[in-house]
Amino acid sequence: MKFKALIVSLNGIKLSKKEEMLLSKEKPWGVILFKRNLKSLNQIKNLTSRIKKVTKNKHFPIIIDEEGKNVSRLKDIINHNISANFFGKLFYKDKNFCEKLIKHYIISLSKQLKSLGININTIPVLDVLRDNTNKVIGNRSFSKDPNVVKKLGKLIIKNLHSNKISGIIKHIPGHGASLSDSHKKLPKVSLSFKKLNEIDFFPFKSSKAKLAMTAHILYTGLDKKNPATLSNNIIKNIIRKKMKFKGILISDDISMKALKHDLVMNAQKSIEAGCNLVLYCSGKINDNLRLIKSLPYIDNFTSKKTSEFFKFLR
Repeated sequence: MKFKALIVSLNGIKLSKKEEMLLSKEKPWGVILFKRNLKSLNQIKNLTSRIKKVTKNKHFPIIIDEEGKNVSRLKDIINHNISANFFGKLFYKDKNFCEKLIKHYIISLSKQLKSLGININTIPVLDVLRDNTNKVIGNRSFSKDPNVVKKLGKLIIKNLHSNKISGIIKHIPGHGASLSDSHKKLPKVSLSFKKLNEIDFFPFKSSKAKLAMTAHILYTGLDKKNPATLSNNIIKNIIRKKMKFKGILISDDISMKALKHDLVMNAQKSIEAGCNLVLYCSGKINDNLRLIKSLPYIDNFTSKKTSEFFKFLR
């Protein structure tokens, strides 16, 4: 299966001629949509239909960040003003009701996403909350308890899969211990492997998610030079071996300020480190084209997992 190892982003609510050429000729793995691309239900359906027509693939990966509450690209179009932390708090009060509500919520959300032509949602957030966790995570986390985060994350993935939507667990191997926002600067976490393994890494272990998104965080005890996205040691030895993640690994957005190199270098280094796909979110066509020409076609592992993903959507 021949795709370039890049997830592209778009500029507006319709595909430009250059974007159509990008999708049809350059063969990116997928597209991620943002609020700038989303105006109304009919417009979104037209956009996703056009993407699938241009790529000649009715199962083409179309991704959205639709967590609810603070991170909702469909805000004002569909209404689900609810956070992961709401479910975490509810779990303590009434586990059975919480699990039933999550199931109902995911069925409803998945139905809406599928009707819009979207097949991947970047949930659940499996970062474990702390008292000093940066607000960029905040109520996007289920809980301070890694056991609750793991249990609810597992439930979200199970229900997404039951409704033919693929989730993306994030931000692997864990963003909760960071004090700064990786959109703005590189967070540094100095906790020991033992502490990280007990708390931050725990919810991600042996996940059945088909996709995971990396954290742009420097874990100084694991790799003094490279954030997780660019760290062969963390990806190979922690994410793949210790956490036993067997799905497709996607970099977080390579245009974020946590990464110090230019876009092409960030992209290439993330692939060299062990990411299977590169995510670019700023929607600039010239950057999309530069990136896609600089990146390889997906490897055999990612090709096999992509085939499995398309079969899953049938």
